[in-house]
Amino acid sequence: MANHKSAKKRIRQTARKNAANSYYHKTARNAVKNLRSVTDKKEALKLLPSLESMLDKLTKKNIIHKNKSANLKSKLAKHVNSL
Repeated sequence: MANHKSAKKRIRQTARKNAANSYYHKTARNAVKNLRSVTDKKEALKLLPSLESMLDKLTKKNIIHKNKSANLKSKLAKHVNSL
């Protein structure tokens, strides 16, 4: 276990950040799942920009990798266009 004050503080900070990051990551995964389940093209076109924005923000905060974000956006755009 941690012996120094700074190490204990670092453990607390890491726990807080992990909780926040996993919340944002889970929210994004749910949004992707919701977009994939939509069958109406008009509704999907409404959801796509907000989802792309969310993925960009997660990439900026280093929660997901930039290539993963790009791949998701590409696949979702293909999916929406195929509806």
